[in-house]
Amino acid sequence: MSFARRLIAPEPGWFTEADVVVVGSGVAGLSAALELRSKVDRVLIVTKGVLASGSTVWAQGGIAAALDPSDTPGAHLRDTLVAGAGLCSVPAVEVLVTEGPGRVRELMTLGAKFDRASNGDISLTREGGHHADRIVHAGGDATGAEVSRALVAQLEAVRNDPGIEVIEHALVVDLLTSAPDADGRPGPVCGATLHVIGQGSRDGIGAALAKAVIVATGGIGQVFMSSTNPPSATGDGIAMALRAGAAVGDMEFVQFHPTVLWLGAGTRGQLPLISEAVRGEGALLLNSDGRRFMPDVHPMAELAPRDVVSHAIVEQIEATGVDHVYLDARAMSEEFVAARFPTIQEALAQHGLSLAYDLIPVAPAQHFHSGGVLTDLVGRSSLDGLYAAGEAACTGVHGANRLASNSLLEGLVFAHRAAHDSADRVRGGDLVQREPVQRPGSAGLLPATQRVAIQRIAHAGAGPVRDADGLAAAWKELGEIRRPGRFADPNVGVTPQTAEWETTNVAQTAGALIATARERSESRGGHFRRDFPEVDDADWKVRLSVTYDADHKLHLERVPLDRN
Repeated sequence: MSFARRLIAPEPGWFTEADVVVVGSGVAGLSAALELRSKVDRVLIVTKGVLASGSTVWAQGGIAAALDPSDTPGAHLRDTLVAGAGLCSVPAVEVLVTEGPGRVRELMTLGAKFDRASNGDISLTREGGHHADRIVHAGGDATGAEVSRALVAQLEAVRNDPGIEVIEHALVVDLLTSAPDADGRPGPVCGATLHVIGQGSRDGIGAALAKAVIVATGGIGQVFMSSTNPPSATGDGIAMALRAGAAVGDMEFVQFHPTVLWLGAGTRGQLPLISEAVRGEGALLLNSDGRRFMPDVHPMAELAPRDVVSHAIVEQIEATGVDHVYLDARAMSEEFVAARFPTIQEALAQHGLSLAYDLIPVAPAQHFHSGGVLTDLVGRSSLDGLYAAGEAACTGVHGANRLASNSLLEGLVFAHRAAHDSADRVRGGDLVQREPVQRPGSAGLLPATQRVAIQRIAHAGAGPVRDADGLAAAWKELGEIRRPGRFADPNVGVTPQTAEWETTNVAQTAGALIATARERSESRGGHFRRDFPEVDDADWKVRLSVTYDADHKLHLERVPLDRN
């Protein structure tokens, strides 16, 4: 199937300029913007909601960093590489674990208040895949909210700075690119078009011209029927980067969190997450017969890497015919639960449940995406002028499966690097303002009414357990939805607006994910093929890169793990 190179949208009715545009207001976007403020003349931050509404606020577990004197970056590196199942970029992980502690300490100086032990030291806990207590947390299980609060406070303090502009309630529609090269490939990124959703001083479509753009748009949760991600996670950054000509990688590696509150068959949208930290504090997993099953699966039992736990739960569901298992935290006192997991306890209370007294029904749901826009060690993508950071990026640190609580750390570390590199290149004249031109190729748009169908296709074909038949069916069904001319009838009424742009992004992201999952004929980390259940290092110790070719079809290429 072919894919549109731009979204159908009205022509821009207003313009603004910046040295660097940052798209997104999670930990990566906010960190990048704060770092850029003192290094370039003008920074523009664009966010779909308000500054405090990025995906970071939903992070419960914490931030992994070797802060204890008995711990080391080397030990953190080893645990990360094991979780990544042989596909991590070792240089990227080395950057993560060595620079991570400094970035966490810097967060503290910016006002982040992490939980402390009775002696005043930072309280550290353990999560799945870690062999040391190295998870810092805040408010028990509200680490993301505290990190977001601290960063937003810093940004709000300088909101009136003429060198910073914040546009809230805005969706970036497409990246702007300059004149193509001799081979017809899009030229460097030179800004973005955006739609302000009826809020603030501007409305409608506008254009932000810039020397560089940092994409920090978060994950792909709404590609699936159920997810822990907020509704804004529609794969926008990945889709816009593909349309602009950038490469994305590791799309097939989707982390399904094993313990998401089960609310009944057919439930869609964002579901409450029961943090891995609950198992870190001793909670057990039981099947419908009341039997503990994880000790038979992995030496670390309930604290095994998330992909192992998710697959084990799926096996229990298939074996028992009951579509969930149970989390048993009843050994914890009510007082401990209230202090350590107040956010989770509050979410459960809305459904008449309590960690201290009830068996909690749980099942895997989409949680984190290890793939994204392929970047080097300073956040540069394959397209000049375009950077990516956070969950929207593929730095190679996660490989086939993210180690618990490495995500906030990745956002901090690599956003800092992307900000430094882009600022240095702007000041040095390497990145200059270019004139945008219309990219060759078709423009496209899908009606928002197709989103449920796309989610169903992705969930059925590329869920926690995959096989050739299911993936082939998903590819065919997605192609039918995207068939040229299907929605050309004016009576269908596909109007360019937020829901339609997001739905098209969901479809394009799903296409890249399904294509790479079909291609990778092995099982590894967050990618499990029932028909190829073993790891195949001989053929598949590589990264799959995806781009759009000259015919606007997906082009898949095997690239080295450490090509940065």
